[in-house]
Amino acid sequence: MDNNFPQFFETNEYFIDQKVNFFKFEAEYKVFNQEGNQIGLIRQRISTGHKLLRLILGKAMMPFLLEIVDVNGNTLAVIKRGWTFFMSEIAVLDGHNQLLGLIKQKWAFLKPTFHIMDAKRSKIAQIKGDWKGWNFVISAPDESPIGTINKKWAGAMKEVFTTADKYNVSIKEEYQENTDKIVVVSTAITIDMVLKESK
Repeated sequence: MDNNFPQFFETNEYFIDQKVNFFKFEAEYKVFNQEGNQIGLIRQRISTGHKLLRLILGKAMMPFLLEIVDVNGNTLAVIKRGWTFFMSEIAVLDGHNQLLGLIKQKWAFLKPTFHIMDAKRSKIAQIKGDWKGWNFVISAPDESPIGTINKKWAGAMKEVFTTADKYNVSIKEEYQENTDKIVVVSTAITIDMVLKESK
C-alpha cells in the first residue's frame, strides 16, 4: 500500500452528521469512524456572489465546491461542479487540485444513479439507489457490491446519532486502498450534498 495514502480513507465505515447552519448557504458535515471519533469534515465553499445568485437562479445550475478535510485541516479531496443546465459532470480532485476522477449523474425519478470514473474516464463504480428511502448500493462495473449508503444505524452508533440528517457509508474491507477508493469514498460521503445541489 502507498505510504502517502491518506489515513482518512483507510477506514471502511463513515458516519456523516450534518451540522446545523441557520443561513443554509454553506453546509458542513462532520465525519466519524465506527468508534465514534471524528476523522474529518466536509464543508461547502460558496462565494458571496454565488450566494446571491442562488436566490435568483436556484441551486441546480449553480457551481458548487465541497472540500473533504481531515482533523488537522488538510484538504484530502475536492468535489467540484461548474455551471450546469442538466446532469453535468462533477470532478473529484485531490488536495493539490489534481484530477482523480469524475462523477456522471444519471437521473431517474427518485432513483438517482451516479457513474464514477477514474481520471482516464474508465468506469470504476456506480452508486444506485432510492433517494426517498435513502438506500444506495455502491457496485463495481461487474455489478459486484463494494458498499452501501443508508440511514440505518447499527450497534453503538445508533445511540450516538438519532436524527434523520445522518447517514452511514460502509465500504467492503477487501476493497483495495488506492486512488479508486479515494474517488468512491469521496463520492459516497458527499452524496447528500450532491443530491441537494442537484434539486
